Amino acid sequence: MPFFEQLRRRSRASFRTGRTHGVKPNGSQPNGEMPLGKSSSTIDTVSYSSVTPPSSIKPTISSSNLPSLSESNSSTNGTGSLHPQRSNPVASPAQRNSMIGGSPVSGHSGIRSPTPSSPYAPRIVSISDNAWVHQKVLLVYGQIGDPRQHPLDGNMTVGHHQEGFPPISWPVTASHFKALVHLVPGPNRVRFDFVSTKLSSGSTHPAVHTSWICINYLPLVNSPPLHLVILLGKDSKGTFDTTPEKAQREGNDLETAIRKYRTAAYLWQAFTGEQMFRNNFGRRCFRFEEEWQTGTLSRRDISQGQMRNEAKIHVVRTEKTVAELRDLNIAQQHGPATRKDELFRIAKDAVKDYFHLKPGQKQYISVLLLDSHWDTASQTITGHAALGTGGGDIKMAIFGSHSLHSYPSYLEDVVESFSDCTRTNTEFVANDCGEAGSSWEAANIGIGAHLHEVGHLFGCPHQESGIMLRDYVRFNRSFLTREPFATRTKTQGLKLCLPQDECNWHRLDALRFRFHPCFRLPGDAPASSDDSVQVWPVENGKILITAASGVAFLELYAEEDPICHNFIEYTNTESSSNGLPKQITVTESELRQRVFGSEREKKKNIKLTIVSGVLGSHTVDSLSSLKSKLSLVKLPKGNTGYQGSKLGFSQLEGSEPQQLLLEGAFTSTKLLTSIRVYHGLALDGLEFFYEDATSQLFGQRGGKAGGDDFVLDTRRGEIILGFYLRAGAWIDGLEILTSLGRKSGIFGNASGGSGHTLIPPLGYKIAGITGSCGAWVDGFSLIIMH
Repeated sequence: MPFFEQLRRRSRASFRTGRTHGVKPNGSQPNGEMPLGKSSSTIDTVSYSSVTPPSSIKPTISSSNLPSLSESNSSTNGTGSLHPQRSNPVASPAQRNSMIGGSPVSGHSGIRSPTPSSPYAPRIVSISDNAWVHQKVLLVYGQIGDPRQHPLDGNMTVGHHQEGFPPISWPVTASHFKALVHLVPGPNRVRFDFVSTKLSSGSTHPAVHTSWICINYLPLVNSPPLHLVILLGKDSKGTFDTTPEKAQREGNDLETAIRKYRTAAYLWQAFTGEQMFRNNFGRRCFRFEEEWQTGTLSRRDISQGQMRNEAKIHVVRTEKTVAELRDLNIAQQHGPATRKDELFRIAKDAVKDYFHLKPGQKQYISVLLLDSHWDTASQTITGHAALGTGGGDIKMAIFGSHSLHSYPSYLEDVVESFSDCTRTNTEFVANDCGEAGSSWEAANIGIGAHLHEVGHLFGCPHQESGIMLRDYVRFNRSFLTREPFATRTKTQGLKLCLPQDECNWHRLDALRFRFHPCFRLPGDAPASSDDSVQVWPVENGKILITAASGVAFLELYAEEDPICHNFIEYTNTESSSNGLPKQITVTESELRQRVFGSEREKKKNIKLTIVSGVLGSHTVDSLSSLKSKLSLVKLPKGNTGYQGSKLGFSQLEGSEPQQLLLEGAFTSTKLLTSIRVYHGLALDGLEFFYEDATSQLFGQRGGKAGGDDFVLDTRRGEIILGFYLRAGAWIDGLEILTSLGRKSGIFGNASGGSGHTLIPPLGYKIAGITGSCGAWVDGFSLIIMH
């Protein structure tokens, strides 16, 4: 009986504590993304014009990712009212306390202090308690009290989890602060201590105002890494340009270069991770290949020989000498170079040999050219190129080391490096494009312009604003609260650098990152292997767009405009597992209205680029030609058919256009029973056989003698649903898809070209095939009808 009484008492207690009293608890969102319908910057179909959408972090305005000051001040635990970014198995509520001359709690005891909460305890604005992140160095932004009523200057010290990383102090300006937080895998209980002379009240021991936050770090190892490479000539001494003073103070050897490059790379990562969160894409970012080595992110690690898991820097030597590399005289900033891409090719060959890449194996590689050199005689940076490409299997960015002298060597040096007004001594180092007149501006150009090339590596073109324009001249503002004098503009820098003053990734860049394999999160839907996009001009001025992986966004380019100023995104729908619709409908008049503000501009051309959910793209060079009579096909009985986008270039010698209307699509008594595919290393032709012993041929009967037959199960009503093609300049291979879900397998070259799925949009069926054929089929598209 005592046992049952005890059980009953526990049961009643659990019922009492489990009540919500009418308050519905917030559910955590997977991967740190905002709940659908809650975002202020994304709707079901979002379009932006002219400018990048404003950052969702504004220190005095409520938004989806940032509480307003009034919300934050009313919070008792100092965490504000941020949406939960992911639930945490470890319960450690944020704490804000104050005491004189010391810590209210031990570094890792987890015991709440009995002292009252302090209004001056640091309040983290950019991330909520118990959030999950996937990067080692996290950029945070916060405030002290209410900056509008009682702005304070001072210092804030970040104490890392279990004192596993040396504490670092960060300046507080007008009650605003920014800090870089080093994380270890798992839960991290991080302490923030604020000290200000204005709050010391004459005491010999200044008041310390403390808050705590728990951040969970989950490294991701299933996404491809960004490899970091330092490239050297075969006879290089491994040194880089610097002034005599800096050479004496910090050195300019290979080990120093490795430290500076590694720190800069973690700044890229911290900046990008925060930008993705501000764009409502969760805490996603690219990762580095890391290895167990002597840590270099903290100065103390070097002196103590502390081992850590940090980004690996691959040191690769080319077959070229330093003199040969510098004689290439590649410096894009100083006029056209006759051998502009030669250094890129040399670097590509060197890293290909170093990594032993196999065909089809994709790698993402950022290269620092250590032997670039400021030549005072020619006033040129030799052995340098700023290039990046996302094409091919090796996706690579290269940049010179001429600004490396200005980079921070450790996290403790970040503020100092971005505040160093030492004038650039052009007797020893370059003033890159005249925009690096001081040391901190040189750091902006070097770190930021290299990140610009990494953007190209990830597939980003130039944009109207942001890093992919030249916004990196403000890169320092993401890590500072006060900006020094700028020689570039001959003006005093900002007295207070708020989030809206910082540089950014353009929204289109963030959209590309959202669907890039290097930015995948564990909760993302499996990526489709089919990146194809199909465009179908149909009746009433409609344009249907289909993609097996979903349609991510459309880019609209006005006539002869190389940069996109208008786009439409589809990232907040629930049409498929990755939140993207597989079919959308647009009209030419609607698109013209978005670009020109009026549909009257019918003579001006619009280029349309469609990007799929796995970053496949399809470009329509002229929207008007898409809706011309060339896309219409006359069908029997006065019907009209519509020609979809064509695969293949139709440029083989002797290539002639062909068109085939399937008789079975118009005559109910004409039953298609089988398809014969003629092929060798490419598609030669297709022959359609009917029940009445007749047939129709598209292409020619070449390749394998007799071809291969695929028989339809007519008893079960099986019909052709569409085709999967491997295509490039011509049609390499073809697979038949049926209404019963059957696939014929690929006839022809299964690894040639790229994959494309041709299935009519909803409400339409195949009426025929059109294209071209030379020695084999080099053009192919479907004709569809209602």
